[in-house]
Amino acid sequence: MIEIKNIQKGFDGRKVIDNVSATLETGKCNLIIGASGSGKTVLMKCLVGLFEPDSGEVLYDEDSITNMNEEDRKMLRQQIGMLFQGSALFDSMTVEQNVRFPLDMFTKLSAKQKHEKVNEVLARVNLAEANNKFPAEISGGMKKRVGIARAIVLNPKFLFCDEPNSGLDPKTSLVIDKLIKEITTEYGMTTVVNTHDMNSVMEIGDKIIFMHQGHKEWEGTNKDIIFSKNEELNQFIFASNFLQDAKDMRMLEAKGKISDDRDMDKLLK
Repeated sequence: MIEIKNIQKGFDGRKVIDNVSATLETGKCNLIIGASGSGKTVLMKCLVGLFEPDSGEVLYDEDSITNMNEEDRKMLRQQIGMLFQGSALFDSMTVEQNVRFPLDMFTKLSAKQKHEKVNEVLARVNLAEANNKFPAEISGGMKKRVGIARAIVLNPKFLFCDEPNSGLDPKTSLVIDKLIKEITTEYGMTTVVNTHDMNSVMEIGDKIIFMHQGHKEWEGTNKDIIFSKNEELNQFIFASNFLQDAKDMRMLEAKGKISDDRDMDKLLK
């Protein structure tokens, strides 16, 4: 579990994060959403220790990263997996070498043990035979899966994903969402996803934090977000007519006015 307590962060006299508090739950996908400039990326960087908050604190399982010394922070970082927006693979390394990199950095495992661990996580992300390929030889979706394999190779307690579906087609995005959800449950991790992808919100949003102009504007789940009465949130998620129509149908369904597929067809015509 990660607790955010009254975080504030500003740059050049401009407040970017304003008194944000939240609890990010273990075994769930916790999504941070919001428009560009809403503060969601700065908030995530404060969570992982890349930025120091001006005030407030971040607690990992009740231990404050804000007050940790460098040695304690190094130990914590070994419990954190990170999936970067562009995957951030080393072009000159094979898939196996990329995934093995954290093992080389943080463990004293033998070469055989490292190879076995790499094979284990590559198999988990359905890349069992990709060991010797280079990043230039694989697709964008495969690169994301390699990034996930590298992020989980140390069996982290915490997983951060920055725009995991950026640059992917809708079908591949669903594959990545499903994979993130599955490994979150299997590994019992606290997963934090920074995204503006509404498909991800509806598919894996166990808990959702909506940021607007540096504030936590709304908090809830993917089951109740569509019924939100928050004006700023509705403007963000129902920007398209398609999503607004989906909301209208969900509202009618909840009121018992859609009883079968024929009723749904009538509304769509």
